[in-house]
Amino acid sequence: MKTTLLIVAHPHFNESVTSQHITQFLQSTSEAANGIISIRIISELYPDGKIDVTEEQKALLEAENVVLLFPFYWYNVPAILKLWMDEVLEYGFAYGKTGDKLKGKNLLLSLSTGGPEEAYQPGGRNNNYIADYLLPMKQTAFLTGMNFLEPLVSYGMVNIKGIDIDKAPVIEKAKTHALKLYEILQVL
Repeated sequence: MKTTLLIVAHPHFNESVTSQHITQFLQSTSEAANGIISIRIISELYPDGKIDVTEEQKALLEAENVVLLFPFYWYNVPAILKLWMDEVLEYGFAYGKTGDKLKGKNLLLSLSTGGPEEAYQPGGRNNNYIADYLLPMKQTAFLTGMNFLEPLVSYGMVNIKGIDIDKAPVIEKAKTHALKLYEILQVL
């Protein structure tokens, strides 16, 4: 197994059933204990939004695989992940004439949606496939020279503040997602 950096980008990590279960599962593995999987929960590291660019770039340099774990918000990544990308994936590091530091690394998106899979298709509630909404992330991988892997998407992971739902099915889906993610990382 190659070294993996997991960037957890949930703005309300402590309220997220999905992100917490996936992260806790990966933290419990021997790979995490041995430093093969490194986990950075950026909303906890940078609650003030002041990203330590040098530290984040160092973490990226040490990994062969980069996993971005996030909830799908308004057809995009959460603001904390967008900020992280804007600041960390800078010219001269991630792209540009001398920006080849991520070249050849694998990029895997590990995301969850509140809506069911059928909502993400033409004619569905969201009118497009989820892959269509992820094109900017695919282009980011292309620009940085990373290998864009097939995203791991879990649908129907509803966890909206103020909406009372049975969390048991969401927890089971999160456990399944975590196991799939772990299995993917085993073969990279």
